[in-house]
Amino acid sequence: MRTKRNPTRLDRVFARLDREPERPAHLDVPKMSRHRVVLLGATLAFYLAIVWLVVTTSWLVRLDWQVMFFRPYQQWAGIHWFVDYYVVLGQRGPTAVMVASWLGWRSWRQHTLRPLLTLGAVLLLLNITVGAAKLGMGRLGPHYATIIGSNEMGQGGDIFPSGHTANAVVTWGILAYLASTPRARRWLSAISAVTSLGVGLATVYLGTHWLSDVLLGWVAGLLVLLALPWCEPTIARTEAYVFDLRDRWRARGGTTAPAPVTPVPAPARLKPLTAPQNETAAREAISPAPASRAPVYLAPGPHTTRSERTPVTPIGSRRPPHPDRIVRGTSAPATRPLTGG
Repeated sequence: MRTKRNPTRLDRVFARLDREPERPAHLDVPKMSRHRVVLLGATLAFYLAIVWLVVTTSWLVRLDWQVMFFRPYQQWAGIHWFVDYYVVLGQRGPTAVMVASWLGWRSWRQHTLRPLLTLGAVLLLLNITVGAAKLGMGRLGPHYATIIGSNEMGQGGDIFPSGHTANAVVTWGILAYLASTPRARRWLSAISAVTSLGVGLATVYLGTHWLSDVLLGWVAGLLVLLALPWCEPTIARTEAYVFDLRDRWRARGGTTAPAPVTPVPAPARLKPLTAPQNETAAREAISPAPASRAPVYLAPGPHTTRSERTPVTPIGSRRPPHPDRIVRGTSAPATRPLTGG
């Protein structure tokens, strides 16, 4: 007797992946609520405060120089190899590929372009805001500082705010923003916060950023995530336009959508036959079927049995015809004529 194998954990994972994809009926799209607007305003004020402290060469700039002279990469040289790998979690190229792969799979399974369009919108906002701030303030990094104690602003650099830190906040934070359940959103928010915090501290450890660069990078990334609900109407219109363009392209190429299944009509009820129709139907049933025609390969005319045919000597026979030969199928004569000797 064959026993049924119990499914393993890997079998259950593949069974879940092979489920029929369904487009979510109700997407949990974050709204720009009053609480979110207040939080956005407070974050923007903190952003401007950091910029002002750096521009005026305040205590924050002195703290930057103290951390730089401390040289963390020399104090804890044993973890240098780990920090070199960990800081990759803040690089835009590798992180964008990893997150885009996950969100692309979600878009394909759920038949919606919102995850990918949201990632594109948030990266565009990040490049515009952080890139403009970098080029506008032109601060040099610790390895290229020229005057001890100065803020190194307006020297043609592109270090303020930290792009690695802002990219880590936005790239990993978008996973929490697009989470489908509140529990998943809380867990992903915590993971993205720890990851971006570690990336910022890793850049300070390696000496590629000032401490104030990292602070402004965290705030810049948070501003992009807080302002993202304002982009949701544009994302929805873009998704509708792309789907409409796809349908028109299919219609132009001759590929039409499958026709809707029509319900099978109920069978019609037949009326009983009247008396004259009954007699006609009975007469047609009793009448004999017409005789079938003879096959074409048979010779025309009446067909006789072989015993009724007259004997015919085949052409070229060596036996001469004999007058006394008795035809097959007839009885012998009563008397046989005598011949003289």
